[in-house]
This record gives sequence, structure tokens and C-alpha cells, in this order.
Amino acid sequence: MFRGMVEKIGFVGCIALLLVSCKNNMAEIEAMSDQFSTQVEAAHNVEILYSDSAQVRVRVTGPTMLYHLDRAEPQQEFPDGVNVDFFDADGAITSQLTALYGLRLENKAEVVVRDSVVWKSVEGDTLETEELFWDERRGKIYSKKFVVITRPDEVIYGHGFEADQDFSYSRINAIEGRIKVDQPGAGRTEE
Repeated sequence: MFRGMVEKIGFVGCIALLLVSCKNNMAEIEAMSDQFSTQVEAAHNVEILYSDSAQVRVRVTGPTMLYHLDRAEPQQEFPDGVNVDFFDADGAITSQLTALYGLRLENKAEVVVRDSVVWKSVEGDTLETEELFWDERRGKIYSKKFVVITRPDEVIYGHGFEADQDFSYSRINAIEGRIKVDQPGAGRTEE
């Protein structure tokens, strides 16, 4: 009888010890949960429209978009390339941007495009660089990398670039070279 009572007390004591030792801090549990619960939604053949006063101003398309649901910094990532069309108030495309990689940081309202970045305007201007940033809040586009701007009559090489998001104003920070391009048929008259 004494032996059975010791076994029961020992068993109950072990259970009590386990219950006491399993006490967790809720902050620790939430931290671990956040660490291991990286949620990513994937979408394919994506089209996102940005509008102002019911007018479409920007259309973003890409074969794959990964939406990172991080509470601190939600992100839209385009790992397989991104295409961006910019529209004027009449709905006509004013310029187009392509890159092999794109990332939009929602809380910062900033877009980063990298790798073979090309922007083309309907006027025939082309900007090529390896990295370009778009600050949505300030309405500015900029790069600190090497850029090449090709216009119908010249090619400009330099480091660093900034522009308004509609490209009505643009500037190369450090021009390294400028090459004039001969226009085909310039100086000739047709008979």
C-alpha cells in the first residue's frame, strides 16, 4: 500500500513538474511564430492598374508576382521580369519600362527594378541602366548606376539619373560622353 501511494505521488509529481516546466511566454511564442510563418502568395500573368481620379496612369504586368505578406514590410516581387506602361490623361501610352526583376515595397511606396532596365518614350528616347528606383510619394525616378540615354539625334553616357515620373524633366548627374548621331537622309533632297 505504501509502495502504491509513493508511485501515485511520484506519477502526480512528474505530471505537475511537466505542466510547470511547459509554461511559455506569449511574446516568445509570437516571435517564433513570426519567424517561421513567412507567407508568400504567388500569382501568374499579373496585371496591376494604378489610377488617379479614375484615370489609369500606370499598368504593371509580369509573368509571376510573389506577394510577401510580411507585416513589417509587405512586398510585391516580380522575379521573372516586369513591364510597366505609363499613360497620359487621355489614356495614351507615353512611355514603357521593362526589367528582368522588379520589387515594390508597399510601406515605403518605392519600386526597384533591376537587370537590363530599359525605358522608352513615344518621342524616341531610350534609357538603359542596371537599376532604377521609383519613389511613388515624391513622383521621382532615379538611378545611381551607369546610364545610357539614346535620343534620335544623340547618345549620352553618364552616372546617375533623376527624372519626374512622367519624364517631363530629366537629368544625368555626371555625363561622361555625348555622341551626335547623323539622321538618315539629313542634308539630302529627294528628286
